[in-house]
Amino acid sequence: MQSVGKRRGSVDPKRHLWFLGLIAPGCALLPTQLVLHTGMAVFWWLGPIIVLIVIPLLDILIGDDGSNPRDEDYETLSNDRYYRWCTYLFLPIQLAGLCAAAALWGGTELRLIDKIGLATTLGLVSGIGINAAHELGHRVERLERWLAKIALAQSAYGHFFVEHNRGHHVRVATPEDPASARLGESLWEFLPRSVIGGFRSAIRLERERLARIGERWWSPRNHILQAWSMSLVLFGALVAIFGWKVLPFLLLQAAIGAALLETVNYIEHYGLLREQRANGRYRRCSPRDSWNSDRLVTNIFLFHLQRHSDHHANPGRRYQTLRSCEQAPQLPAGYASMVVLALFPPLWRLVMDKRVLAHYGGDVTMANIAPRKRRRLLAAYGAAA
Repeated sequence: MQSVGKRRGSVDPKRHLWFLGLIAPGCALLPTQLVLHTGMAVFWWLGPIIVLIVIPLLDILIGDDGSNPRDEDYETLSNDRYYRWCTYLFLPIQLAGLCAAAALWGGTELRLIDKIGLATTLGLVSGIGINAAHELGHRVERLERWLAKIALAQSAYGHFFVEHNRGHHVRVATPEDPASARLGESLWEFLPRSVIGGFRSAIRLERERLARIGERWWSPRNHILQAWSMSLVLFGALVAIFGWKVLPFLLLQAAIGAALLETVNYIEHYGLLREQRANGRYRRCSPRDSWNSDRLVTNIFLFHLQRHSDHHANPGRRYQTLRSCEQAPQLPAGYASMVVLALFPPLWRLVMDKRVLAHYGGDVTMANIAPRKRRRLLAAYGAAA
């Protein structure tokens, strides 16, 4: 496929759009102004309005990206610091929005329902902030890895820094990975399995790493304790400044942020299974082992997270260099739309199960099947298998 960049003679035709990714953390600051100037309390719920309604509609209207970086532009794109600043700036805007929200949660001006709406908005910002942490956490630069932990402070999901890089990327699209959803598994079954399994895995992986370098668990070099300490300092400072009344809303927004992350995890690998060799080891992760979407609007907002197939096949690539792979299985819509669909398991299975089956040429035995539902699914798709 010829890229838009090649046709226009530009290294990156979307370069001027990436700053739009900062609209996501800006959602934490906008509600106050929108309510002030319109008098409409619905804008305390700006996060759900944008993420679950506006972005899916824009994805439908604008459609796919249709451009891929050229091989000869890879180094130029990778070394262009403009793209790094688009992720760096996410953090101060995110934290400023949280402080502004805490002031409102601690005050008496808002009704309880408005405070809950604002917490929901902040929770979605927190979840998207985990995506910024995801991009920064894959880098080898020390500064960016520390910034990743700071970005995770608002969601109190610091163990993600360890589990995603050293757990999920190793076990992705296998039954051993808690963050890879199985065919027939609903979102509501997946969430506790992924949350608990990811937490346990992160603890084990970090304990093993510390043992290898001769350190104990209570070491200042413990990545998980570093990240959790940032959350404690952040939440403790906000409680000290604005009072204990802010704590329930801080916890609510953190839970929503973590739930958004895990819902995206559910979407990214549903039913996909890497091929297993005769010796029991899985083949190297390829673009076929992650669901891909090339909807332009969500890609801009999520720093190309939807080009997830290329990310897993080449985890060292920065977001601006990721490509849409033709061999990758394609989602029918962008992540924002798929998040809404995942909330309703019967609709999700109606849309996605047939795509998993088609991806494996009708052989359901090649999919990553939920153990408790294996017999029923094999019977249901037996003729095709």
